[in-house]
Amino acid sequence: MHFDRLWLGGRLATLSPAREGLGLIEDGAVGAVDGRIAFAGPASELPAGWTAGETIALDGRLVTPGLIDCHTHLVFAGDRADEFEMRLRGETYETIAAAGGGIVSTVAKTRAASEAELVEGALDRLDRLMAEGVTAIEVKSGYGLDLESELKMLRAARALETRRPVSVATSLLAAHTLPPEHRDSRDAYVAKVVEEIIPAAVGLADAVDAFCETNAFTPAEVRRVFEAARAHGLPVRLHADQRTAGGGASLAAEYGALSADHLERTDVAGARALAAAGTVAVLLPGAYYALRDEEKPPVALFRAAGVRMAVATDCNPGSSPLTSILTALNMAVILFGLTGDEALAGVTREAARAIGRADEMGTLEVGKACNLAIWDATRPVELAYWLGRNPLHSRVYLGELT
Repeated sequence: MHFDRLWLGGRLATLSPAREGLGLIEDGAVGAVDGRIAFAGPASELPAGWTAGETIALDGRLVTPGLIDCHTHLVFAGDRADEFEMRLRGETYETIAAAGGGIVSTVAKTRAASEAELVEGALDRLDRLMAEGVTAIEVKSGYGLDLESELKMLRAARALETRRPVSVATSLLAAHTLPPEHRDSRDAYVAKVVEEIIPAAVGLADAVDAFCETNAFTPAEVRRVFEAARAHGLPVRLHADQRTAGGGASLAAEYGALSADHLERTDVAGARALAAAGTVAVLLPGAYYALRDEEKPPVALFRAAGVRMAVATDCNPGSSPLTSILTALNMAVILFGLTGDEALAGVTREAARAIGRADEMGTLEVGKACNLAIWDATRPVELAYWLGRNPLHSRVYLGELT
């Protein structure tokens, strides 16, 4: 067998469901052919007579699947540092939003920005994530809230993978909050999302997302959005149970959502519904931290129910200005109580499920994209252990060193 490139002598965390735990393999090898994994296992099991265009010694380093940031709002214009300062003075997220701040303040800046400006701003944030081993990322719209601006955001997100060696999954989040021009016409805006924006986004969006919250959209409104997504063949995701217990997890499960995200206030029924539906719970410790929330996602409940858990940055200019996936890992174990193994699975195997690409990435298995993160570390827990240290040695995307 001939490999385009073969990595030898590493400690592999394959995350393969066929292996116990993280699927660790000592003295492992990974071989790539045409950007795909053609071998991942003990070096002693390499096929007889193998050859390789290039052989790379790993010298005992840890190798994981390329990391996946499965929930971001990476495309936006401006920042909200002024609101951060207001929160430091004691203002709440809700009072800032009621006074015209929050999401709508970013909407004005994003609408005014050109598509090229949005791409350039997002590239800066993307580069920081890629420098920590991220090889795939989900990017939402939701700061446009009109047809033209939402499509502009989705095009900007798509453009990122033409500028960088990274895989991008896009989510249409037109149901993020009411735009200023529709403050007194909720039904008209929901109708616009359903009848105009979702149909126009087919081909640009990989999924449809919504924010089910008292200061966003009601369960009935979300159902209208999800029915439209279903009619156009698009899977759904949901921001759920973040600030209030609104039954969002159960609603997401009802529609077989790829993921339900935040979930700080999910109850027993919601957890059981997620498990039954196979919907991934995406935990976002950056938002919990930045908003000084006092309610944590019920991790023990999710474990008991058998809910799959992912971890992401929720990178956005307001509630989670976080551009470090490794910091998100640390927060997930320290603040939410995940184990190191759960956290790593949450940014690889389970994150791939959350973006609907588990068949393509997230584990080191034959046939999947050869996306690797190679670390100056030997134990997986080291990725969540350090604060301010990036142990990434090298990054591989589709079999190529990047």
